Amino acid sequence: MALLRALVCCLVAAGLGRPGLGMPLAPAEKPEPRPATGQFWHVTDLHLDPTYHITDDHTKVCASSKGANASNPGPFGDVLCDSPYDLILSAFDFIKNSGQEASFMIWTGDSPPHVPVHELSTEKVINVIANMTATIQNLFPNRQVFPALGNHDYWPQDQLPVVTSRVYNAVADLWEPWLDEEALHTLRKGGFYSQKVSPNLKLRIISLNTNLYYGPNIMTLNKTDPADQFEWLENTLNISQQNNEKVYIIAHIPVGYLPYSGGTMAMREFYNEKLIEIFRKYGDIIAGQFYGHTHRDSIMVLSDTKGSPINSLFVAPAVTPVKSVLQKQTNNPGIRLFQYDPHDYKLLDMLQYYLNLTDANLKGESNWELEYVLTQTYNIEDLQPKSLYGLAKQFATPGNEQFMKYYKYFFVSYDSSVICDGKCKAYQICAILSLDHISYKDCLRQHYIKHHP
Repeated sequence: MALLRALVCCLVAAGLGRPGLGMPLAPAEKPEPRPATGQFWHVTDLHLDPTYHITDDHTKVCASSKGANASNPGPFGDVLCDSPYDLILSAFDFIKNSGQEASFMIWTGDSPPHVPVHELSTEKVINVIANMTATIQNLFPNRQVFPALGNHDYWPQDQLPVVTSRVYNAVADLWEPWLDEEALHTLRKGGFYSQKVSPNLKLRIISLNTNLYYGPNIMTLNKTDPADQFEWLENTLNISQQNNEKVYIIAHIPVGYLPYSGGTMAMREFYNEKLIEIFRKYGDIIAGQFYGHTHRDSIMVLSDTKGSPINSLFVAPAVTPVKSVLQKQTNNPGIRLFQYDPHDYKLLDMLQYYLNLTDANLKGESNWELEYVLTQTYNIEDLQPKSLYGLAKQFATPGNEQFMKYYKYFFVSYDSSVICDGKCKAYQICAILSLDHISYKDCLRQHYIKHHP
């Protein structure tokens, strides 16, 4: 009941200004003329912990610490806890008052906290998603938002089904202001959808339910096409190709390999290989891919079977700063803004913003700031596959300073003293360049094994 009461409290606060969150909430947005450069925000992994509160007993600051001592809790959170509501509100408040004009926002899942299964329920999960949805809708009443479901947006966590469910129906109801009838139909059926971006009628968002392919999901064991999503994806991409549309793929769990764990895919290998096959087939119309889940900041480049780069992929860092007691590193909270060419939807640049959590807690106010601009930081022309591929090849050279920056930003500037070489660096480089099993093994052989027999 405590969790439920806290949720209701947060919901009530969703429409209200809070002290210490920077500028007051602005009135409803007014439509602006279409800019020469298009922009959209990407937020992910909010992981609200409604139980977060400051108390002398640090084992009871938040349910998400699972009884561990919160290390240094303040108004905007602690690294052993998921996000307090004030942290999430500060992120959206910053977006609203940033002065950046954006035509839409993508939100790639995971609203509930990391707590034991018995502390949540279907009702509580739906309440948390409703809370986050209400917060976004109250602050951005005129903003087009494209959500994707995460593995924690279900109860029990990870077990997203291949048929309609209470959660799929609930989110369809909650997201009805953002989505059209066809999108809502497939969302109710399997947790995925596609929709054109108005007024950019030649740009389509495809929101995949990649949680169906996640290793811990026992609902999809031994299924070749869970919820018929592969068939639907191919049909959707085929129609987009015929209509000369460009597509942005959004999802929670990314394709490819985890950059911090050698040889470990984010999803089951069979499903990963199938997705890569589809993405290669339609690489000419997929203008970008955007994911969350890992809580870290990373890039990937999909190449065709001949080794030529054809797709740029971006994994955004989390808003939650949470880590386990055993982890040395975590991330500062992060949100990002992409820039694209409104004529052909090519990705031009990315601005990563972050909150120095330690500093914010000390001062009692949130000072979200620009962490880096991708093209300026790495001296590349744009975010096209060829540019990112060349950058990754630079990273691979011994002692490369660009890679040192990349690894600092991987943790959203949480610890600038971090070092990554040898096996650590090989895992990072190969996760960027090699998204399928065969090319990944070849990459490790090239970048690590030959140097460390």
